[in-house]
Amino acid sequence: MTLLELLEKINVTKAEDIKLFFVTRVVKEGLTRNSRKRDKYLFKVYQVDSSEEIRQHLFDSTQSQIENIIGKNYEMVDYDILSDETDHLFTYAIKDKVFSFSDVVTNQLLKPATKVKTISEITTENEELWAYSVGFEDLSENKWIYTFRKIQSGKVAVNEIDNPTSSILTKCIRTIFNTESMKLEVLKGESITLDKRIDCVFYDETFYVVQKGAFEQIVGLQEEYQEQAKEIVRNMQKIPLITGTDKLMDLIEKKPSLHKKLVKIERIGGYKQLNAASIRQMSKVCKQYGEKLPVKEGKLNMETEQDIDVILKMFGDYYKKGVVSGKSYGTFSGKEIEEANK
Repeated sequence: MTLLELLEKINVTKAEDIKLFFVTRVVKEGLTRNSRKRDKYLFKVYQVDSSEEIRQHLFDSTQSQIENIIGKNYEMVDYDILSDETDHLFTYAIKDKVFSFSDVVTNQLLKPATKVKTISEITTENEELWAYSVGFEDLSENKWIYTFRKIQSGKVAVNEIDNPTSSILTKCIRTIFNTESMKLEVLKGESITLDKRIDCVFYDETFYVVQKGAFEQIVGLQEEYQEQAKEIVRNMQKIPLITGTDKLMDLIEKKPSLHKKLVKIERIGGYKQLNAASIRQMSKVCKQYGEKLPVKEGKLNMETEQDIDVILKMFGDYYKKGVVSGKSYGTFSGKEIEEANK
């Protein structure tokens, strides 16, 4: 399925028939937001009644956004953890994958959903407004197409004057400039900003990823990567020739960019066979590219962020060379392939 084919399916639907949903993220019973446990959240779907004007806005903006993406002629490739978003449209098939958000697209959106009465009732200490989804029915296949957009906390506001403890989303007042009185006045009520962008499209067990970072947030991959990263560092702590990993563990909380690097390093797995010979080879490579491998008493030593950066580059096969051009490149991305005449 291509985006053009999905757009053609959307084009034959009507704005008056689309459905708007809010998706909330809820801390599982018995846990807290700070619990050190993988898969600590579940997701809930609510349907939202909307005006004709809003439905038309969502319909038109979806068409416009998908047309814009198609016009860029992005290459469609399978989702990869380290690939950047440039010139790519990623596909992420959910078949055989188990994660909390899959229940949203394979179960909850297919059943009648609870109607939203107030925003404040779905934005509590343990429940936060996470994303919104627009549904388009594909009558030819008896299936639905869903677009998703991450809702940032600054895009949601409830009336804190009336509900001082109802929301963790905003700690400020909303204002509007009244052109008649020429005064800035308090805007009462509840509001959510719905812009003209989409982060991903879901159809027939596949996500079509437009905004990679936002998609990872929506479905919970970012937090999954963080927990995986911590587990990988714990594995590294068992390697006698690696020291100072506590520094790396601390950085995982502060630098999300490390998560994906560590997941890629785990796939390669070279650090598990670390020995004196491989350390000498790493030192040689570092010298070739103007780096210095941090070694102390024959062990890789992670004392500083710079030390960690150099060591992770070695574990992640960061330095690569083009077999045709002979040019050197530095990147954690790349997919291992087999040579045909090996």
